[in-house]
Amino acid sequence: MRIFIWLFSCVLALSVSGAELHFNFADYSAGTTLTNFHAELLGGGPAPAWKIINADVPSAFQAFAGKTPLLNHSTVLAQTSEDATDERFPMFIYDGARFNNFKLTTRFSIVSGLAEQMAGVVFRFQNSSNFYVARVSALGKNVRFYKVVDGQRSDPIGPTVEIAPGTWHTLAVQCDGNQIMIWLDDKLAMPALGDNTFTDGKLGFWTKSDAVSYFADATVNFTPRIPAAQQMIVNLLADQPRILGLQIYTQTATNTTKILASKEVSEVGQVGTDAELQAILNGTVSYGRTHGVDELTMPLHDRNGEYIAAMRVKLKSFFAESQDSAVNRARMIQRRLEQSCPSADSLVK
Repeated sequence: MRIFIWLFSCVLALSVSGAELHFNFADYSAGTTLTNFHAELLGGGPAPAWKIINADVPSAFQAFAGKTPLLNHSTVLAQTSEDATDERFPMFIYDGARFNNFKLTTRFSIVSGLAEQMAGVVFRFQNSSNFYVARVSALGKNVRFYKVVDGQRSDPIGPTVEIAPGTWHTLAVQCDGNQIMIWLDDKLAMPALGDNTFTDGKLGFWTKSDAVSYFADATVNFTPRIPAAQQMIVNLLADQPRILGLQIYTQTATNTTKILASKEVSEVGQVGTDAELQAILNGTVSYGRTHGVDELTMPLHDRNGEYIAAMRVKLKSFFAESQDSAVNRARMIQRRLEQSCPSADSLVK
């Protein structure tokens, strides 16, 4: 079975074996702001200028078929800043997910640059000072891998290649555990690399200095990560299968709540009610009974006793059971979950 979820202008296809995320830059109008990405910069100089612009892009199908590709007028993601500050690295990071094991494939074109002519991808991105890079240089005539740790760049690794500016190429990166593989134009660019510095992280696009580069047709094939909160529910239900319903809620930036994890996975992402919000803000416990089912909402505490989330649980009520008895049963579940979430961060790892 394959499920298709439309998310902004990205397509996420989930299956029993994995998932695929497709960035459809061609579906945006020129000048559109991508709300599911943000710009980052390592080094000096002004902020990057990542934009959706019009460009002529060859047909990927015709190139694959070995034919001279026709140019299609389409929209692409472009880094257009031409500031020549040395050691300036503009990045554009996807905020929708973190990835462990994956293969990222994108088409790119290095358009111009006096100081540098480069294009690449960042992966297992932690922040602007900690990430991996795979990049191609037209001026340097090479493809390179390196890592940045606390803002310090490692020695680059990779071979010499001929890359002409203004031509379209394919760059791919695959991570399986600590193994990293890099392809250029569907050929392995260098032997597989091994590095344990970063085990997961975000993905994004990369350039250097005044390089103007375009990106199109980006796809990520990946093994979905199970958030810690979801795994907590799975573990608890394995021990207590008679629980009728169980959700964990977190507070959003708009002062509402949403389901972070649930016994019914399809409920993840749904908006919560005021009961969950009051549990997180004030520690309020809510109780109700309908048709022999007790439903309770309670806060979840971190190791310091601070409210970090809310729990909603449904339990089959006993004959003549009091509200206090139902609350006590729910508190046992609350304590089990809190043992697995000593901090807010531990819910989403």
